[in-house]
This record gives sequence, structure tokens and C-alpha cells, in this order.
Amino acid sequence: MSLEVCPVYAPFFGFAGVASSMIFSTIGAAYGTAKAGIGITGLGIMKPDAVMKSLIPVVMAGIIAVYGLVVSVLIIGGMDARKPYSLFAGFIHLAAGLSCGMTGLAAGHAIGLIGDACARAFLFQSRMFVSMVLMLIFAGTLPPS
Repeated sequence: MSLEVCPVYAPFFGFAGVASSMIFSTIGAAYGTAKAGIGITGLGIMKPDAVMKSLIPVVMAGIIAVYGLVVSVLIIGGMDARKPYSLFAGFIHLAAGLSCGMTGLAAGHAIGLIGDACARAFLFQSRMFVSMVLMLIFAGTLPPS
């Protein structure tokens, strides 16, 4: 293929997609873990027996980083140094990485806020658990989209 269709800088965009997917989804997972951990710590002071039940937001926030890793591996799988890599493929991989990373960032933020608020609410009302799990499921469905 010609340098017009496959310029030497085309893989840069693909690798930027890989980095974006990993970086942003991991930041979202870290924020979600930290924010939910604050609420769980507050819950643990008053109700130590409920801490294990409240760790679900932390686990679900960690899954967000796994989504980013999976997308990064899929993008890398589409890149082969022995084959020509078009600028179009680079832009597609960049868009895929950015969309996964940014939705991971948003999902991590949502999971952190829900985990914090529901862990604190769990102190006063133990029936909040089912509601928390449902909200976390819907907040965590963002990244695969």
C-alpha cells in the first residue's frame, strides 16, 4: 500500500487508543475504589459486620479496569508489524480506545459515588443492599458499550 493510505505515523493513533483505553478506565476504577472505600470505612466504624457485604462496589470498580485491558488487547491484536497499517485503522483504534476509556472513567465515577452513598445509607437502613446492587449493575454497564 502507498504511504498516502498507510503513513509511518498511523500506528501512533492505534497505540494512543491502547493507552487511552488502559489509562482512563484504570483512573475510573481507581477513583471508584477510593470513593467507595471511604464510605465502607465509615460503615465499618459503626457496623463492622456489614463491611464484607459492602465490598461489592470495590469489586465492581476493579472490573472497569479489566474492561480497559480487554479492549487494549483487542486493539493490539489488530496491529501487525508485518502488515500495512492504514490511517483509517489507526483512527478506528483510537476511537475504540477513547470510547472504552472515557466510559470506564464515567462508570468508575458512578460506581464510586453509588458505593459511597449506599454504604453510608446502609448504616441506617439494611434494605438498601438490593437497591445498591441494582444501581451498581446499571452504572457498570457503561464500558462495554
